Amino acid sequence: MSDALEFNLPLVVPPNGGKVIRAFGAEMIFHITGEQTGDRSMLATILAPPGQGPPLHYHEKEDECFFVLEGRMSFYADGQWRKVEPGTVVFAPKMSVHSLKNVGETMARVLCAASPAGFEIFFARCEKEFQKPGGPDMARIIGISAEHGIHYV
Repeated sequence: MSDALEFNLPLVVPPNGGKVIRAFGAEMIFHITGEQTGDRSMLATILAPPGQGPPLHYHEKEDECFFVLEGRMSFYADGQWRKVEPGTVVFAPKMSVHSLKNVGETMARVLCAASPAGFEIFFARCEKEFQKPGGPDMARIIGISAEHGIHYV
């Protein structure tokens, strides 16, 4: 890891910068990762096809913030599903049960920030499982999730 002072400098990511990772039927473009921020934060764009979204879950470690850029999304927060329009912001603090789902007929784009970083490592590990012939071993996905403090309800 680099000198800690490097993490106190501004970071500029050019257009089309970032790493693309695919898992769970979605694509995430990780613009900023823990490797670049001293594990402080992560920023990604979620590209979600119609009907796509993770099961209800919570994170032990990360607070997440979502900003809907395009598409018709529904978020589970405070014990209920809510349809939201582009421009909506949803904050999901760690330990809160939440989810999101594309309820529209076109691709949705959602900006996602998490603090501290680490979600990008989880997602990359899951991508390897989803690339296996015959699809992922879901018991393994649940195990990877638990190792990263992500639990399904």
